[in-house]
Amino acid sequence: MNDRAVGLFDNYEIEVNRTWKGRGAILCEADKGLFILKEYHGPTNKILFQDMLLKHIKEEGFSLTESILRTKEDELIVYDQDRVPYIVKSYFEGRECNNRDLEECKQAVKTLARLHSCSDLSEWEYLEDQPVFHIGKEYEKHNKELKKVRRFLREKSQKTAFEIYLMEHFDYFFDMALQVTEEMRYYMKDDEMANKTEFPIVCHGDYQYHNIIQTADGTALVNFEKCVRDNPVRDLYLFMRKLLEKNNWSQGLGDVLLHSYDEIRTLTERDYMQLYYRFAYPEKFWKIVNFYYNSGKAWIPGRNMEKLEKLLSQEREKLDFLEAVFQK
Repeated sequence: MNDRAVGLFDNYEIEVNRTWKGRGAILCEADKGLFILKEYHGPTNKILFQDMLLKHIKEEGFSLTESILRTKEDELIVYDQDRVPYIVKSYFEGRECNNRDLEECKQAVKTLARLHSCSDLSEWEYLEDQPVFHIGKEYEKHNKELKKVRRFLREKSQKTAFEIYLMEHFDYFFDMALQVTEEMRYYMKDDEMANKTEFPIVCHGDYQYHNIIQTADGTALVNFEKCVRDNPVRDLYLFMRKLLEKNNWSQGLGDVLLHSYDEIRTLTERDYMQLYYRFAYPEKFWKIVNFYYNSGKAWIPGRNMEKLEKLLSQEREKLDFLEAVFQK
């Protein structure tokens, strides 16, 4: 980030004491607390929605979440001399959630359940202006991308060792992707949660350990830029999938995390069904394929092969997890 961006703090009603560089941002200690200056990459209407969501969450009693600071002109976005947009948000002193600590992970999903309990925006008349994310449509898009890459690989005459290995296992995961998408469409077709008027609860959108901050006052949440109208299990799925991949799809861990969330906010039968299909879809395989296809193919990182090998080695554990946890 350009050091000249520090001057953007002059647009705010704060007295800066010191600044220092963070991860792609500038941190600031001021008379009114800690703040962080970051580039903003989204549309204007999204930052307005994010601001209203954060205020609503605080009003509902969830105090440990970031706030977007308005400028002296009451704007949420400020621009540098090159018209690069920035936002300033409140910042928490603490550390990221330790995803190797079971107690912290349990606390993280309980915090998530409390967040969802505070983010019901069904009374907002302008909620309808916000697009709804539909997982089925997303999977259909992924499936088209997988089909295109499979065709590309089949037509390629000279293949690397990674591409040969990928082709050996492509049909298994591609067929699974099609099956999960079709089953989800069938079983969820009458679900009221599949209608366009659904999802008054807004998801964080990027619920990962680095956006969960352990502070002296409790667990704080940051980086709501990806907030979206979707089934709230979206956040739970993302957090759990990362942990389960690191723990060889431990059934015990899955049960503990689901129970911890359910203690605060009850998971319905439909929630479990949504979770099942999200876990069942081979998203990790799609990510590996997508990264490969959209990167330069003259040299394919060895990391790609490692990820694919790990995915294959965990496939049996994942299937056992799905059967044990969701088909009781």
